[in-house]
Amino acid sequence: MYLNKVLLIGNLTRDPETKSLPSGISVTSFSLATNRVYKDKDGQRQENTDYHNIVTFGRQAETAAQYLKKGSMILVEGRLQTRSWEADGKKNYRTEIIADSFQFGPKSDGGGAPRDSSGGNSFSGSSKKDDAPSQDFDYPEEQISPEDIPF
Repeated sequence: MYLNKVLLIGNLTRDPETKSLPSGISVTSFSLATNRVYKDKDGQRQENTDYHNIVTFGRQAETAAQYLKKGSMILVEGRLQTRSWEADGKKNYRTEIIADSFQFGPKSDGGGAPRDSSGGNSFSGSSKKDDAPSQDFDYPEEQISPEDIPF
């Protein structure tokens, strides 16, 4: 059995870009930054940032383009895929995450992602109701029909 699964929580580094395939299917791409904090061999706190290229298709791509913007926090679940192409006689490669699904994170107020009482980033439903700070979300005003749900 083989497994190609990616799960990331991070912030968008740029606004999503949407294009359409010749078949009319929407394709949205964006970049996601994830941070890792650790102590080096001398006990000094170090922080690394990794950047990931995310691609999503169809109705999910339209939703991402409509509601996401630079700085938005999201959880992405998907798979790794490497594309290759040739340009000017040189072979180029790009590894991307093809998003199967994503969840919006808490809305930030320009000062970074909101933090829960334990100091970590919180997603709706991820912490106990008694401990969770109140979050104000901007939900879409339009009605959502079952046909809009991508699964």
